[in-house]
Amino acid sequence: MALSKFAFQQVVKQTDSSKKDTTKVKKKMTKSSLDDKLEYYSQDSIRTDRKNGIIHLYGKARVIYEDFELDADYIRFNSKDNTIFASGVKTDKGKYVGRPIFKMGKDGSSIADSLTYNTKEHQGIVHGVYTEQQGGFFSGGKTKVQPDNEFHVKGTIYSTCNLPHPHYGIHITKGIATETQIITGPVYMEFEGVPLPIAIPFGFFPKPNKKSSGIILPTPGEDATKGFSLTNGGYYLALNDYWDAKLMGNIFTNGSYDLSLATNYIKRYKYNGNFNLSYSSTRNGLEGTPEYTPQKNFHIGWTHAQNANARPGTTFSASVNAGTGNFFRTTAANGTYDINQIAQNTMSSSISYGKVFGDGLFNLTAALTHSQETQNKTISLTLPQVSLNMSTINPFDMKNSSGTPKWYQKLSVGYSLQASNTVNTKENLLFDKDGLKRFKNGMQHSIPISLPFNVLKYLNFSANANYNERWYFQTIRNRYIQSPGVDSIAVDTVNGFRRAGEYSLSLGMSTKFYGRKDFKHLGKIKAIRHVVTPNISFSYKPDFSANSNYYKYQEIYTNDLRPGLSVPTGQYKLDSKGKPLKYSVFEQGIFGGPSAGRQASLGFSVDNNVELKVASAKDTTGTGEKKIPIIQGLTFSSSYNFVQDSMKLAPINFSGRSQFTDKLGFNFSGVFSPYVVQEVTTVSGTGANQVTSRSYREIDKFVWSEGKLPRLTNFTFSFDYSLNPDALKARNKNMDNLKNQTTQTGRTPEQIEELAAISRDPNAFVDFNIPWNFAFSYSFNYNNPFGQKETRNISNTLNFNGDFNLTPKWKIQFNSGYDFKAKNLSYTSFAIYRDLHCWDLSASWIPFGSYQSYSIDIKVKASILQDLKLSKRKGYYTKY
Repeated sequence: MALSKFAFQQVVKQTDSSKKDTTKVKKKMTKSSLDDKLEYYSQDSIRTDRKNGIIHLYGKARVIYEDFELDADYIRFNSKDNTIFASGVKTDKGKYVGRPIFKMGKDGSSIADSLTYNTKEHQGIVHGVYTEQQGGFFSGGKTKVQPDNEFHVKGTIYSTCNLPHPHYGIHITKGIATETQIITGPVYMEFEGVPLPIAIPFGFFPKPNKKSSGIILPTPGEDATKGFSLTNGGYYLALNDYWDAKLMGNIFTNGSYDLSLATNYIKRYKYNGNFNLSYSSTRNGLEGTPEYTPQKNFHIGWTHAQNANARPGTTFSASVNAGTGNFFRTTAANGTYDINQIAQNTMSSSISYGKVFGDGLFNLTAALTHSQETQNKTISLTLPQVSLNMSTINPFDMKNSSGTPKWYQKLSVGYSLQASNTVNTKENLLFDKDGLKRFKNGMQHSIPISLPFNVLKYLNFSANANYNERWYFQTIRNRYIQSPGVDSIAVDTVNGFRRAGEYSLSLGMSTKFYGRKDFKHLGKIKAIRHVVTPNISFSYKPDFSANSNYYKYQEIYTNDLRPGLSVPTGQYKLDSKGKPLKYSVFEQGIFGGPSAGRQASLGFSVDNNVELKVASAKDTTGTGEKKIPIIQGLTFSSSYNFVQDSMKLAPINFSGRSQFTDKLGFNFSGVFSPYVVQEVTTVSGTGANQVTSRSYREIDKFVWSEGKLPRLTNFTFSFDYSLNPDALKARNKNMDNLKNQTTQTGRTPEQIEELAAISRDPNAFVDFNIPWNFAFSYSFNYNNPFGQKETRNISNTLNFNGDFNLTPKWKIQFNSGYDFKAKNLSYTSFAIYRDLHCWDLSASWIPFGSYQSYSIDIKVKASILQDLKLSKRKGYYTKY
């Protein structure tokens, strides 16, 4: 097979003549007097038979004839019949060494047991060839090269195993290969040199130099629920150099079927992307049972990325993941069994466009977004969402000013516009006749004005004013209807343009305090540093509910469902103080409306950072130091509203994190309530039917008036850790490599899809170089709004995963967790991998839960023979 015009990859590096060394011949190539075109030398010796026109080369010999290069321990050139013969030699111990290594033109090198080549006719016969071509290896047998770039093979083994004696291979008894096709006689499989009794009488393998359309043969299989099947069959369309498509389908004997369309496109230096559309009709039960009713689902996926240099200042991207909520579960993630897709609860999409103009002053973005909750089958669409932002400007600043700017030159003004058209509904209601009427739309304009200044050098002040105006094309009117035992509110939508404006003022101050303590006799600890950042702000907003265009009184109407006959009674719904209640006509608007009630709030927060300075163990000079953050971002914040009727002090929030080492960090947050809790007793019924119930509420009284501290109402805590840092580094490196590989050209859509699936699942990496790994994460949540035992809710979960090498070739992986509230294990899976050199054996098992299933696969590692595999699966949907 070698000596052909195929682009073989080099197996063994061709010997470099410039590095040859000999004591018996010159180092430079010597031209033969028998043939001026032939150059040769050998390290051991050269014997010339002038009578018969033969040159014998011994010991690491080399011959170059035009574009033909040959290295071997023995080479013989016969000038009379223009033939070159090359072979290895046997050592004293009978080992065959110095096999011929040959190369023609730009082709890669190949190895053979022996060869004969005619320099005039450009024909040759090669025995026991070993060469690589496009990820596969050809070895053994006999190859004859013809002058028309056609070659004949006999007894050759093709395999993806790179050993001289491969573990398995496809035995080609005889065949003819050209640049565009391979035609063979009988072909059969061999395992460890043992042929299988099943053979193919002949084979035809096209080898086009460009992409071409063709049929994708399906894979037969069996499913315990769906019956016998033909899966992953279809047709591949090579539309052009920039665009292709693949039509695929699965069919099952119980009546289930799946259809999909996948297409990829790319324009180098401009854009690339892919589009997928899938539809399935699934039956999971016996005929006559409820499960036999077809479950029809679909899914749409689209990704598009634009090169940053394609259109400077303009961006366009798409990431679409939409469809029916049951698609991934009923189709087992389209047959991939990707647990991350099967168990996902949400799907989201975004198609966005952006443009910067006006010398960078304005930034326009427009997006179509979608979010979906698969369990409740709720969907939210925004078609579109537009944002126009202007960079802040200093209108009083002078371009050519020098020195310290005046206070008024620091005044900055900005502008932003937000417009949205959105709907929240159920999947089955989205496309009905009233679907478009459910959309809500509006626009919001914001003009922020800011003036920063310093007082006493260290106090940083900022005065701010903000004006918001909202435009709507729909408002609401409420009708409060009282009925015996039942009260209800009828909401009427009123079409027509309405505007609403509001403004607010604020003044803020911040500074920093530093504290440091040095240590001389505290081991490796050299110093501790504490940074405190207090922030105080005051904000004011007037009461906009007095505007009758913004707020209406909650008037009581007659209870008459006939159109136009529900009329006002002149009475109003009252609050606990006997005042008429109001509602905002913009309360269902997507940007809300002006706030009710006057606000005059004082906000305050304190941020803390504590770090240690310790001697570095990695520094050999003894003077190196490093910083260890003990507390990062420990913040306490709250506010006090001076004009609020009651509960003027807001709850006290706190949050922070600690990063003790590069691999271990904690995050925590919580809420304190400053108010006293009062028990409320309610008695209902009489006599034997009398029932006493207790509830709790906060009253306008501070806990410190009773000598108590604020009450903890909520606390969360979480951390994660890996016991083997090398495993974490290796996994991240593999993920980065896969991410880079998926963007490279020359990979098939199937390979890119598989690599993307692996990169989504970090546990999919099987690295036998890491002998073991164990990682775990913990989360804790405490919630008790009233500080009572019956109102307390605690949840904490522990998740862990890892792997270990049972032997250098066996690896076991696991993933599980424990829910302390449910007192049960969470999602648990096990996997076993066996490295079989050129094959992979893998088994995965989910022993219990909603996704209880197992799968066993044995397959060839190389993607070129990815269909050469055996699989056995039991799906989680299987009923038998």
